Amino acid sequence: MPLLLEPGPAEIKSQKIYREIGLTDEEFARVEAILGRTPNYTETGLFAVMWSEHCSYKNSKPVLKKFPVKGERVLQGPGEGAGIIDIGDGLAVVFKIESHNHPSAIEPYQGAATGVGGIIRDVFSMGARPVALLNSLRFGELDSPRVKHLFKEVVAGIAGYGNCIGIPTVGGEVAFDPCYDGNPLVNAMCVGLIEHKDIQKGQARGIGNTVMYVGAKTGRDGIHGATFASGQLSEDSDEKRPAVQVGDPFMEKLLLEACLELVRHDALVGIQDMGAAGLISSSSEMASKAGVGLVMNLDRIPQRETGMTPYEMMLSESQERMLIVVKKGREPEIIRLFQKYGLDAVAIGTVTDDQRLKLYHHGELVADVPADALAEDAPVYHKPSKEPAYFAAYQVMKPQIPAVENLQETFFQLLKQPTIASKEWVYEQYDYQVRTNTVVMPGSDAAVIRIRGTRKALAMTTDCNARYVYLDPETGGKIAVAEAARNIVCSGAQPLGVTDCLNFGAPEKPEIFWQLEKAADGMSEACRALETPVIGGNVSLYNETLQKTGSGEVSVQAVYPTPVVGMVGLLEDITHATTQTFKQAGDLIYLIGEAKPEFGGSELQKLTDGQISGKPPALDLETEARRQHQLLATIQSGLVQSAHDVSEGGFAPALAECLFGTENLGAHVVLKGNPVTALFSETQSRFIVSVKKEHQQAFQNLVNEAVWIGHVTDDKQMTIKGENGETWILADIAECETAWKGALRCLLK
Repeated sequence: MPLLLEPGPAEIKSQKIYREIGLTDEEFARVEAILGRTPNYTETGLFAVMWSEHCSYKNSKPVLKKFPVKGERVLQGPGEGAGIIDIGDGLAVVFKIESHNHPSAIEPYQGAATGVGGIIRDVFSMGARPVALLNSLRFGELDSPRVKHLFKEVVAGIAGYGNCIGIPTVGGEVAFDPCYDGNPLVNAMCVGLIEHKDIQKGQARGIGNTVMYVGAKTGRDGIHGATFASGQLSEDSDEKRPAVQVGDPFMEKLLLEACLELVRHDALVGIQDMGAAGLISSSSEMASKAGVGLVMNLDRIPQRETGMTPYEMMLSESQERMLIVVKKGREPEIIRLFQKYGLDAVAIGTVTDDQRLKLYHHGELVADVPADALAEDAPVYHKPSKEPAYFAAYQVMKPQIPAVENLQETFFQLLKQPTIASKEWVYEQYDYQVRTNTVVMPGSDAAVIRIRGTRKALAMTTDCNARYVYLDPETGGKIAVAEAARNIVCSGAQPLGVTDCLNFGAPEKPEIFWQLEKAADGMSEACRALETPVIGGNVSLYNETLQKTGSGEVSVQAVYPTPVVGMVGLLEDITHATTQTFKQAGDLIYLIGEAKPEFGGSELQKLTDGQISGKPPALDLETEARRQHQLLATIQSGLVQSAHDVSEGGFAPALAECLFGTENLGAHVVLKGNPVTALFSETQSRFIVSVKKEHQQAFQNLVNEAVWIGHVTDDKQMTIKGENGETWILADIAECETAWKGALRCLLK
């Protein structure tokens, strides 16, 4: 029998085999104390995967407690498959973001595809119908064949899964920096809609009720995927290719529809996705949350490979599977429901009152562990924190305005920087109009989805400027939240809440843990100031690459600290939906917020210096909140034609983006101050707004900080002058748009 090939408890302990699958000596001793004996191989695997950072958050729990998680609209905060926020009329929005970084680094297509599949299941396991997908991607510079390959395959994987399952991919962000060369970041977000009465929980309630396995069969793909995601990448990571799951979006579509029918069935008690750590994660968490135990017969698990061991079945991360609990005696109805969709539905266990997880295989008890020990009582570590030397050095650097010889030439170079350039090459591969609810397409500040049967709509975005977070994690964390909210407000929506994906290096390094702590402090402060509670998310640590030098030495490349913010907002009336593009000649152009010489971490600094340094732009949250409230009020009052936030590259690229995609419009504006600062500074809390002439006074009365700087024209030219009449930039819009649109395609050739 395959089980005989597994090492016994004595061998596991004496040869320290537990280390190979992710447990430390101290953790293994703790497992022995919990069980009162040495665990067998299956039990060791259960603890190893459930106590991994990816599942237990053992290093990040103290940090996550900083986030504000409550609000008058919050129906479900962190702790379930996804968070839920009330949007009125008995409806709610369900959303979450998660990472699939390590799998995407070694198998980019499937790594990205299964990241999408997993986040979709998190949303429909709550009882919600997924209505939109977004993503946040980070890659190295597009000057190496490997990075180009990763970029192309990740985008193809996201498109392949989302397009096949019929959920529109409507927005996201892509950024490029050398620190992501070996370790790309692939974060996927899903947004769903639900009626309050259909909300589900992942809990195994009711002693004697039946535990059922539904969906695709179990194979050996993805075994120890959560453990793999909780370690550094190295040149040997390709050997872990079997740890990457393989997705089937057509199977997921069937499972989605079956589960949405199931949540309206009165026999259902609880439901949870088999995501990271597969069957052991879903079973132990459902039992622990309900304060019960489970007994399961592994012989009944639908398997697509022969001779699978209990260890393999419990730790497999095969896709498109759910664990459900149903009322005893109602199993035949559930089986018929899933058979209608051509899916397996098998009773594999029972809810018990002993709070233990007991697994049987071939008639033998192969695991007997307390459910809480796996799910709730994982060790929690308070890692040492230390301010990095670079931070202190950057903090005392005096602000410097980069030397720019030719303003117009620099402007064109910025338009072609991969992080600023059009992402059309990416989103044209996504079906962003499937289901025909997409009101604002990819490419504006935020995507907007209509809610059928109402006048309401949802706006959604993902955001993070990781360079700012690297230079000053607390300020950068604030900016990540504020910029997401800016994008939501510019679309005409009221920001509702946040889901975050905290992508950092190894927490054992005090300087990395300091980055994590400080970023969470900044994000928490911004969430409170902007009234956007955190309703869930994901932590992805160990985003580092071990690299061997020519002399055989090993160096470690950690990514920039990248706490990605996913945010959703509500438009009470879809007529308030606003985009960034100017609408008609003669409209007045306003600038909200004054530029300061803030270039730390900016696109201009990277372009001119080849690297980043100094302080990032400052952020005053009181000013941010006031300007957002004022701008949103004017949009909801019908006074605004277009709105766009000033971000990467500063004012000049932002103004150009307001003109791209228009038929024959141009702009003529006059700015004050130093030309480099006025054109390219990334000072925060700034907006470009266009307003009809007849609304000038009403707009100015509501937004007293707005400065009228010029007009929308019909000459297809972008003219920016200084207050003394000197022309800083005079550019043909078609020429600008060609440079901006063609940059990524050119780099990928």
